[in-house]
Amino acid sequence: METAEATAAERPGLRERKKQRTHDALLRAALELFTTQGYEATTVDEIAEAVDVSQRTFFRYFAGKEEAALAVIDLAHERFVAALRARPAHEAPLEALRNAVLEGWDAMGEAVARIVPVDLYLRGYGMIESTPALLAAHLRRTDEWAREIEAIVAEREGLDVRTDPRPRVAVAVFAGVMRVTERLWAMGGDLSVEAMRELTAAHLDAVRPSLAEKWRNG
Repeated sequence: METAEATAAERPGLRERKKQRTHDALLRAALELFTTQGYEATTVDEIAEAVDVSQRTFFRYFAGKEEAALAVIDLAHERFVAALRARPAHEAPLEALRNAVLEGWDAMGEAVARIVPVDLYLRGYGMIESTPALLAAHLRRTDEWAREIEAIVAEREGLDVRTDPRPRVAVAVFAGVMRVTERLWAMGGDLSVEAMRELTAAHLDAVRPSLAEKWRNG
């Protein structure tokens, strides 16, 4: 027989699982509505109604429609940063960035499937690209994330990002390549993880060798 203490100890975990399920259900509903009837045409009330919760509940999980729409991009960024931090120290900066982003796409399917169907996730990416307000917000976030990535690259190389321009230059080139591949992928007919990975690899491999060298001395 369970004790009162054991039951109480399990409750926080149960509450967290319920919250996660509600979060994921709202995200799925939002993406389904955004990709079928359009971002601008979808209301918060419609998203909440699809999950049978109140508008107030929606706002417990998301600040608004924009945050819900961009949640798929946040997931990709989080996985990329974790992968970059874990890359072997002997890899040159551009090599580490390339391998981290490709590793992220390789593992993305499994991670995404725990939250939303992979095809819905990919359609969400395309929807962001074709929605001016969301694309502008995405580009603002990308600029903010670049500062974080610059710091990681500088730390890996033992450099001071405030005095050495190379981390900023490398990340600017990397971000530019990723922007090109995102746009080409979203405009193409194949919205698959494999297609995005192939485009990313091909364009990153076209970056001139001087940026792909290792900078650390010794």
